Amino acid sequence: MNSTTRAGRGTGRAVTAAAGTAALLLLTATGAHAEGRGDIRVVSTKVNGGADVTVGVSGRVTFPIAVTVKDDSGVKKLTHVSTFNRSNLYGFFDWTGTNCSKKSSTTSVCTATMSADARWIAASDDIDTNRVAGLWTVNVTAAADDRDYRISDGVATYRVKRAATLTTAVSPARVARGAKVTVTGKLARADWETRTHRGFAGQTVKLQFRKAGAAHYSTVKAVRTGGSGRLTTKVTVTSAGSWRWHFPGTTTTARVVAAGDAVALR
Repeated sequence: MNSTTRAGRGTGRAVTAAAGTAALLLLTATGAHAEGRGDIRVVSTKVNGGADVTVGVSGRVTFPIAVTVKDDSGVKKLTHVSTFNRSNLYGFFDWTGTNCSKKSSTTSVCTATMSADARWIAASDDIDTNRVAGLWTVNVTAAADDRDYRISDGVATYRVKRAATLTTAVSPARVARGAKVTVTGKLARADWETRTHRGFAGQTVKLQFRKAGAAHYSTVKAVRTGGSGRLTTKVTVTSAGSWRWHFPGTTTTARVVAAGDAVALR
């Protein structure tokens, strides 16, 4: 692990997970807080270009945290970066390095790279890791060329979400105009504990249709997923085209849109 754990002015602990690639961040409560020496300041922070961070059940997830720092003598580096869930104070991303780009004699943008391997997320804490999805916060410490430093907590918030999958199937694939077809599908989301996708029940999913030759889909109706994330509904076909399911996502689960399934007229 490339970083140490710190939350505000309190104590914390970091436990290295399997193979040392993930860490448990069990931290004391944090809030907007800064302390240090001199005139160095964190001006702004942007996580992942402003987009959510979505984590699935395999592979490595890597994203940037761009921190704009200002000091009258010039900015030297970031000496600490950590990120974790704002409510339960757990996290599993490692700080793997930082690159600072000078924008002027007083201002630099230091971009920290955060990374996690899905294989080790479940080993990173002592709770159900799925609870770590949601609103996260960022703490940083910056250093200036004149030895000024600034410890800044809560400099940005963003969402870490569980990846989702969604399927669409229409039957029959060829019907007479005015006939009904059955549209089915399944919504599932990443379970970080088991590294599988589990059905996501009780969610409202939009059924959308795109007429053959048209550029865009339009929403026809909304359907709630069943106990295993299953979707099923009947619709009347008035023209050839493609049907698909669209899930807008939640505060902890990513948006997902299924591939369309075409229906032809006979």
